[in-house]
Amino acid sequence: MSEIGKSDDAARYDLGLLFTDGMANLDESVGYRGAVAARAAGITYRQLDYWARTALVEPTIRGAAGSGSQRLYGFRDILVLKLVKRLLDTGISLQQIRTAIEQLRESGIHDLANTTLMSDGASVYLCTSNDEVIDLVSRGQGVFGIAVGKVLREVENTLISIDSQVLDPQDELAVRRANRKIS
Repeated sequence: MSEIGKSDDAARYDLGLLFTDGMANLDESVGYRGAVAARAAGITYRQLDYWARTALVEPTIRGAAGSGSQRLYGFRDILVLKLVKRLLDTGISLQQIRTAIEQLRESGIHDLANTTLMSDGASVYLCTSNDEVIDLVSRGQGVFGIAVGKVLREVENTLISIDSQVLDPQDELAVRRANRKIS
């Protein structure tokens, strides 16, 4: 539910969602456990945990709420995790990635299929048209590019085979304990 006078995308931005445009509205009660999100993004669970604890990429479905609770990551969270992984793989420092992610949150993105993240090894640039990519490369600055639309499709394809988990109002640990008592 969005705030009065705000678009659904603006409300999602307020919730900390990085990518809101160019994607179907997803059921906000559906999420993926940390292990599934890490596997889909191609990172270790330790990286996922560190990035959540340091607020680089926090789960938007459900955060950790004490011992026994599990974080649940939404599709967009997994997309951001995979993009962060790709940027790290190219040698960009985590500090620069944090800055780039914050800039992307502030600027918003309107068409993921035509968005490319470019880097010269020191900075990350957001290119939303072919002309911007060509201009960056012609100045000799662009060293590599990541087509966000392609990464989006990769995440979709990876998650097709992974079961999503519907947010349960009870704590998962409490459910396990109750099931053990019944047995």
